Amino acid sequence: MFPLYDTQRSRHFPLMNWMLVLLNGIAFYYEVTMSKADLFRFIHTWGLVPAHLALSNSDTWINILTSMFLHGGWFHILSNMWILIIFGDNVEDKLGSVRYLIFYLLSGTAAALLQVYFDPASSVPMIGASGAIAGVLGAYLILFPHSRIASLVPIFFIFTMVELPALVFLGFWFVSQLFSGWMALQGADASGVAWWAHIGGFVFGMIAIRLFVRRRYY
Repeated sequence: MFPLYDTQRSRHFPLMNWMLVLLNGIAFYYEVTMSKADLFRFIHTWGLVPAHLALSNSDTWINILTSMFLHGGWFHILSNMWILIIFGDNVEDKLGSVRYLIFYLLSGTAAALLQVYFDPASSVPMIGASGAIAGVLGAYLILFPHSRIASLVPIFFIFTMVELPALVFLGFWFVSQLFSGWMALQGADASGVAWWAHIGGFVFGMIAIRLFVRRRYY
């Protein structure tokens, strides 16, 4: 299923959400201007390598933050930013811009740490905003479970647009991440996707969101 838009309207312009999109775009533009050799070094310098973090190298902790703004290709960044645009505005509307930024970064941190926990020996750099965005999705599920998500759904090899409750759409997404994460632990997944980062971010978002929502909404 691929989301097209949601029916939950925000009351304020999502300034921080668009700032995050812009920062990711600037970082990716910087990446595409590099030669392959320079890009390889750049990713290994600023991406998060689980094996380095597991060794408690203090110099690598900053990479948890920097890795959230790097991406591995056009599909990677466009799909991540599209999802952030759809779901992030409503979460920012509930939290306010500053709290939303803190929540986003903490979600990405929780996501990265869970992935490192499950794959501590990996020497492959982790990059991408998907862990932080998963936290936004977890928050959205708690805040707007009855919002409807217009999605492209394949039915007998034909894509059909349907509106699904957020509870169904995000619930299905989370179960698919759990299944993929379990397959990765069994060694049956070679996609290179950090499934446990998605799971960690999502669970953190669901649990922590109530601590961040502005009280005036209650």
